Amino acid sequence: MRSGQMKEVKPGKRRILIWILSGFVLLILAALAVFFFVLAQKQNIVNELSFEQCLNYSTENNPDAKIGVVIVKDNAANISFYGNNGGRIPYDAYEFEIGSLTKTITAALILRAESDGVLLLSDSIDRFLKLPKQAYYPTIQRLLTHQSGYQEDYFEKPMISNFFTGGNSYYNITQSMMRRRIGNVHLQGRDYPFRYSNFGMSTLGMVLEEVYQQSYTDLVNAYVQQELGMQHTHVSDGTGNLSGYWNWAADDAYIPAGALISTADDMAIYARAMLSGSQEALAHAQLPLAKIDATTEQLAQYGIRMDSAGAAWMIDDERGIVWHNGGTSNFSCYMGFDPARQIAVVVLTNLSPDYRIPATVLGAKLLIELQDAAH
Repeated sequence: MRSGQMKEVKPGKRRILIWILSGFVLLILAALAVFFFVLAQKQNIVNELSFEQCLNYSTENNPDAKIGVVIVKDNAANISFYGNNGGRIPYDAYEFEIGSLTKTITAALILRAESDGVLLLSDSIDRFLKLPKQAYYPTIQRLLTHQSGYQEDYFEKPMISNFFTGGNSYYNITQSMMRRRIGNVHLQGRDYPFRYSNFGMSTLGMVLEEVYQQSYTDLVNAYVQQELGMQHTHVSDGTGNLSGYWNWAADDAYIPAGALISTADDMAIYARAMLSGSQEALAHAQLPLAKIDATTEQLAQYGIRMDSAGAAWMIDDERGIVWHNGGTSNFSCYMGFDPARQIAVVVLTNLSPDYRIPATVLGAKLLIELQDAAH
């Protein structure tokens, strides 16, 4: 055979190769069918379970599991902790990563800035950030409602090492990297379909820094501790009384999207503040800013809806629930409330979001049970 020529495959060998490839494809299809069947069965089973049964299953034979449950009714908070096999465990000031629930605090800071008269929700971000000239940059409101057109995130080199070391995908992605990326993304001046964006919410953190001439970390720590009274809530420094915390660097751009640590006591304070609307920013945050119609089939099966968006908050128009969740590698959480009935639920766990039944499902189940009991 001369160089550059391909050896001819004989008909018999070709048929065998086709059979092998066909068999391989069929195996993949069969595996996918089994996977989706099992997933559907799991969803059906979970739908039939009560909150307590889901809690027991999520902690079954897991001596390290810790789940904090906060129920607020008529401004009174009840806090319970559960461990292995759903058993009650003594209360402790466990420090949980709250992941994307951080976004709701970032949004509250934006609304406070609006109240302070230093920005408008209709402002484009290039009013505050030094960016290359473009025909259009997203408005603050579109970032708050995840309708800016930005992706969830954008690839940066630190993600490679973060992948191999595990943990926080956004570690060591600096503000200069994000600023450069913003200038390289070209969007149209319109409401895009809902697309959940850590990148967009982190951009708002940079806007806040420019407006107040303070680091986001200093701003948010002062806000939650001094203004909201959440003394044990702060931007993570990678330490706490549980394990598996994400690492963050001081200049990390994604801190405003998911870096807060909190406790059950502090989240009870936050839930009461949201129900009472004691601060103008918190009252406005839960009002609908946009119709998003982002309820997926899977969410709907669990009774969870995303019909409208407030300032970072998701709104279930059918049940009158305002909610958000959060997840990191080793923690997941949920906060939801019904302003009309003055009921709120917070679930904090040291369990991964994909571990058995996630905090979002646990929290939504409990809140719906409380709503139904209130009728």
